[in-house]
Amino acid sequence: MLLSQNFSKRTYDCFLGFGAGVMLGATAFSLIIPALAAARAGGAGSWGASLSVGAGMLIGAGLLLALDRVISTEGILAPSEGANAHSLKRAWLFVWAVALHNLPEGLAIGVAYAGVDLGKANSLATGISIQDVPEGLVVALALRTVGYSRGVSTLLGVASGLIEPVAAVLGVALIGISAGLLPFALAAAAGAMLFVIANDVVPEAHQNGHGTWASVALIFGFIIMTVLDTALG
Repeated sequence: MLLSQNFSKRTYDCFLGFGAGVMLGATAFSLIIPALAAARAGGAGSWGASLSVGAGMLIGAGLLLALDRVISTEGILAPSEGANAHSLKRAWLFVWAVALHNLPEGLAIGVAYAGVDLGKANSLATGISIQDVPEGLVVALALRTVGYSRGVSTLLGVASGLIEPVAAVLGVALIGISAGLLPFALAAAAGAMLFVIANDVVPEAHQNGHGTWASVALIFGFIIMTVLDTALG
């Protein structure tokens, strides 16, 4: 069973790598490219569109960097030498960190459905949904290793993603206030997702000595997201 104590680290790292590839493809095809197109449609030239999208990506990544400084996931899953209460604290810190990191993904979905064509929005939502599988899995594993039952661990792993639909509603509301915010909002969501990929998902996938497997899985994830974007777009 996936939630057993002897769950393969290599399989887990492959899940993370695959999710990173899917997120990377979604960022490129369903956020950055539509953001550039929306900026040009709003009257911006090539340089103006590129610079505005770049600025939006920097702000989105900066917001996630600030969040990461407040709640860090680094080392939370490492073996603890302390008492059981300390292990519980570490596990729950990881749960909250993963839940908060789902915020930009939900915003990205809401922004996409508010302003991008339905096919692009569908491919983005599908890609993020695939990527959510390893995130929910690692939450369940963190809780399982500190003594929670399989049922409770699974339930809380699923619950960690509930922030996404809430954030999606906020994304729709943001675009409803001003359609001119669409390129900037898409770019900010892209920057936030890139930060999560580079700062959290990829390092976590490589820290157990299975970097090659994780990299191959990342490529497969990126290819699948490319196919999804082409088929659904």
